[in-house]
Amino acid sequence: MSTSPASDTSPLDQKDRINPLVFYGSVFVIVLFSLWAMFFTESAGNVIYAVLAWISNSFGWFYFLAVVAYLVFVIAIAFSRYGSIKLGPDHAEPEFNIVTWAAMLFSAGIGIDLIFYCIVEPVTQFMQPPVGEGGSVEAAREAMKLTFLHWGLSGWGIYTLVGMSLAFFSYRHGLPLTIRSALYPIFGKRIYGGVGNTVDIAAVLGTVFGVATSLGIGIIQLNFGLNYMFGIPESTLTQAILAVGIVVFAAISAVTGVEKGIRRLSEFNMLLAVVLVLFVLIAGDTRFLLDAFVMNMGDYIAGFVPMSFDTYAFDPPQKWLNAWTVFFWAWWIAWGPFVGLFLARISRGRTIRTFVAGTLILPLTFMMAWMSIMGNSAIDLVMNGATEFGQQAVGNPGSAIYLFLENFPWTLVTTVTVTVLAIVFFVTSGDSGSLVLSNLTCFIRDPSTDAPAWMRIVWASVIGVVTVALLSTDGLEALQSAVVIMGLPFAFVLFLMMIGLFRALKVEGMKAASSRDALAGHLSARTSSPRGHTNWTHRLSRAISFPGRKQVTQFIEEVARPAFSDVRSALSEKGHEAVIEGEDGEQEHLSLTVDLGGEEDFSYQLWPRACAMPSFTIRAQRSRSEYYRLEVHLREGGLGYDVMGYTREQLIEDVVDHFESHLQYLHLRRETTGGTGDVRGEEDSGEPT
Repeated sequence: MSTSPASDTSPLDQKDRINPLVFYGSVFVIVLFSLWAMFFTESAGNVIYAVLAWISNSFGWFYFLAVVAYLVFVIAIAFSRYGSIKLGPDHAEPEFNIVTWAAMLFSAGIGIDLIFYCIVEPVTQFMQPPVGEGGSVEAAREAMKLTFLHWGLSGWGIYTLVGMSLAFFSYRHGLPLTIRSALYPIFGKRIYGGVGNTVDIAAVLGTVFGVATSLGIGIIQLNFGLNYMFGIPESTLTQAILAVGIVVFAAISAVTGVEKGIRRLSEFNMLLAVVLVLFVLIAGDTRFLLDAFVMNMGDYIAGFVPMSFDTYAFDPPQKWLNAWTVFFWAWWIAWGPFVGLFLARISRGRTIRTFVAGTLILPLTFMMAWMSIMGNSAIDLVMNGATEFGQQAVGNPGSAIYLFLENFPWTLVTTVTVTVLAIVFFVTSGDSGSLVLSNLTCFIRDPSTDAPAWMRIVWASVIGVVTVALLSTDGLEALQSAVVIMGLPFAFVLFLMMIGLFRALKVEGMKAASSRDALAGHLSARTSSPRGHTNWTHRLSRAISFPGRKQVTQFIEEVARPAFSDVRSALSEKGHEAVIEGEDGEQEHLSLTVDLGGEEDFSYQLWPRACAMPSFTIRAQRSRSEYYRLEVHLREGGLGYDVMGYTREQLIEDVVDHFESHLQYLHLRRETTGGTGDVRGEEDSGEPT
């Protein structure tokens, strides 16, 4: 199956359509849970809280180890020789610039919870620390260390692992952009059966519950803000109206797609958040806040390893652990499929190293600045006598950010700003959530495209219905606990993703090694080839030639197709079937595919690519605005060099060079893995069974 530069992926054979098992299975569980929480609130709460307590008490240590393992793995991969591998074909380039990319990953990965917790957590940890006396200077430093821990590298390591795995398997190997694809090296074709459906259903449930929980928390906070500013009553009706309005805007944004709605909202959101935090920095005690920021960074870096393993084993504050560290680790894991898939969707073309660096460093930098400036300002207020504010922030978290801003000038302006920021965060969480859910519940041929607009509207509506239902029945806490419970099975899935990704990267390493090993053969072949002794004037003429589309078509007809036919005939004599695609003249490219009897097929393709005409061309060529290159593409993507002007023999030599490299790669894979299959077999690119 050929790979087009237009899509840069091997498309699945089935048409884009709904995945009935995943879609209807997820909807059934969501409806069942919602009805249970609505009509049997007390019994549902008792069961959920009992399970939550059992998980927290029995697996708290496991969460600590797992989160560290995920982070160490992604950093190790980034620093290894695999870090230069692209999340996509070798010729792919990033779709979004660094600022836009950072804004989108920040908005999807943190969202409204950052506004909710930026005051609540530092003040709560300061007044009610897990150990020691609250209200002291030491408690203030520990409060910010714990806040940085819960919102820093550890959680983003989870998102990075999921995003890196999904982007690698989808954009580089043409698998669907779903969680199941990351498990292919372990389960093979079984990912298209019960194993894959179960994993994707769990991912859908975690996403729906996670987004609905965040929206519910944010709506309660937003309702307080509207009551604070305009006297709008805090009621279930008000919250339901807010939820419907936010979901409508989220659906509109999701329909416009990543490139327009989600991108522009994320950029606006990032700008507004920066303006707000700079205002607090300038209007507050600037010198103190900058000193505290530097101190907090040092405390976090110095204490990162001890804090990451501190389970308080001798005198565990179990209630505190369940409410904070264990809760946050399970929360990040449960959100991993949603945020990871969205990060994969916007990260095609970046190398693994830049992806890991970006997803770890960029959010961490903003998070530390945001949490430090906002949190230290709030703690400073409490330490200087605003004890009532501290008690209200702990007792009524939804009011914290609004009560905090009362202590700064331009209260009305800042309150409106926070409200707008919260609404936009709602919309970006809802639209990215509905986009991810749509992709998870559909068969999509091209991972770089998205599910149809109507499906995104459906999932935005489902999120809204779940949010409204649970707000109306006081079931939000039960839903929040359910998200934490779902984090446990996904913690094990993430370990499987680590194993699958490492196996696939070893295969990539073997491909690179096979090219090096076969280099001597290539060079020896060239010493007697026309390409090795081409007249230098011919080479010079080719270097400064800028052919048009008609010349490329002529080259394909007179040189490339006969060369491919010669190779096909020679292989046929040796018992290998080869297929030339594009012979009907309707396709834009020409490709030669060799069937290697169950092992990974060899594919050599030629694709015309239009380029801007350089300014130094001669006058006769300057009348055209573009010229064409005929570039070589393999299964991994484009190689970036042009074969226009090659003789028939030279082109044959080039095909044979790459064929030898491919055979060497297959040999190395058999020797290393004992003959196990490729990341994606050709037979698995069709419709899942």
